[in-house]
Amino acid sequence: MSDWLDAHPDIHSVRAVACDLNGQARGKRYPRRFARGLEETGTKFPFSVLNLDIWGEDIDDSPLVFDSGDRDGSLHPTERGYVPVPWLDTPTALLPLWMFHDSEDGDGAPYAGDPRHALRAVLDRYAAKGLTPVVATEMEFYLIDDATARLRPPPSERSGKRRPGAETLGLRQLDAFDQFFTQLYDACEAMDVPAQAAISEAGLGQFEIDIAHQPDALKAADDAWLFKMATRGLARSRGFAASFMAKPYDDQPGNGMHVHFSVLDAEGRNVFDDGTPGGSDAMRHAVAGLLAAGPAMTLICAPHANSFDRMVPDSHCPTGLAWGYENRTTAVRIPAGPGAARRIEHRIAGGDVNPYLLLAAILGAALAGMEDGVAPPDAVAGNAYALDLPRGPSDWAGAIDRFEADPWTPRLFPEELVRNMVLTKRQELHWVAELSPREVTELYLDTV
Repeated sequence: MSDWLDAHPDIHSVRAVACDLNGQARGKRYPRRFARGLEETGTKFPFSVLNLDIWGEDIDDSPLVFDSGDRDGSLHPTERGYVPVPWLDTPTALLPLWMFHDSEDGDGAPYAGDPRHALRAVLDRYAAKGLTPVVATEMEFYLIDDATARLRPPPSERSGKRRPGAETLGLRQLDAFDQFFTQLYDACEAMDVPAQAAISEAGLGQFEIDIAHQPDALKAADDAWLFKMATRGLARSRGFAASFMAKPYDDQPGNGMHVHFSVLDAEGRNVFDDGTPGGSDAMRHAVAGLLAAGPAMTLICAPHANSFDRMVPDSHCPTGLAWGYENRTTAVRIPAGPGAARRIEHRIAGGDVNPYLLLAAILGAALAGMEDGVAPPDAVAGNAYALDLPRGPSDWAGAIDRFEADPWTPRLFPEELVRNMVLTKRQELHWVAELSPREVTELYLDTV
C-alpha cells in the first residue's frame, strides 16, 4: 500500500473509513505522514460505530454502548488498499477498513457486526465448495436540484434549461450532463471501479450506470459502495445532488440496485449452464433459495422508511416473489444470452441498500438453495403484477419483525449482526414516525 502513496506524492491527507450497517462511511482523517502507521497497526473505533442509526446516533438499548463500556474494536485496511477521492479539491486518499476484535484481549477474530465480514463469510462458504460467484451491479440514481423545497432536475450544464420530461435511453439527457459524466467516469477509472454503460432511465433526471461483472464479490460490493460516494460527491461539487434514495419523487419511478450473478466451479465452468436454454438444476435451486428467503431479505432490500414507497405495482419494481425468463416484472429474472453467460438477475433491492449486506443476502440465499436442492415454483410468463403471488412484508415495521424472526435470517447473517440491525431499525422507525414527508426526503436524499 505504501507504494501507492509513493506514486502519489500530491496526497495531503487520508480518510480511514469503514462501512456501517446503513452503508455510511464512518472514519477518521489523518495527515499523510501518519498513513504508514495506519497501514501497519490500523486504528480503533468503538464497536458501536458500525451500529449507529441513520442520523449517526448511538442505539439507545444496544449492548455495544454503555453495557460494555463502549469498547473499541481494531480496524485494519482491507485488501482494497488506497483509492483516490476525486470529489474533493484537496488531493486525498481513502483507505477502506474492516473491524476485528482486539488481539490484545481477544483472538483478533473478525467482528461479526461488520457488514463486509458478513459478505466474506458467505464467500468462504462458496470457496469451501470450490465455487466462485461472478457479480455485476446496476446502479440507478437521480440528479436533483434541491436548492428549494421543490425537488426538480438540475438545469442542463450545456443549455441551462431543465428537461420537461423523462427520456428513456435518451442521448439528449446524457449529453445535457456530459461534463458530470465525464468527471464521474474519470473518477471511477482512478478508483478502479469498472463503470460501464450509462443510460437515461425512465424517471425525470434519472440515470443508470452498470458496474462490470467480476469474480470477486467483495470487490463488487466495494465498487458499489465507492461508486455511490463518488457520484454523490461529484454531483455536489457541481452544484446539484445525486440521490440513490429509493423514491425521491412520489410521481416518478424509484431507484433500484439490480444484481446479476453466476457461479463458477473450480474449473471455471458456469454451474448455471447445462447446455440448454432453460439452465441447470443448480440455477433453479439457487432461484428457489432466493424466493424462499425473499420475506426475510425484505429489510435488506428495503432498509429505510422511504424504501417501501418504491414497491408498488406497474413501476418496474417487483412486488411478488416469482421468477421468469426475460421477464422484468418478476423478482428474479433469467436474462437471455449464450449458455456460458447464464446468470440470475435479482431485481428487488432499492438503490438505498448497503451493498455488502445485499450481496451477502443474495449469494447466501442462492447457495442455501443449491445446498437444499429444492425446485422452485414454475417460471412466470407475462405480467407478474397481475398474478396472485407470495409476497414479503409490505411495510417497514413488518420487514423488521420478519427479519428478526424468520428462520432464513440466521442462514444468511450472524446473530450479532441480526441483533444490531433490528435494534437500529426499530430506533429509526420510532423517530422517523415524527417527521414530515419533506423531512423524510431531506433525511435520505444525500445519505443513502
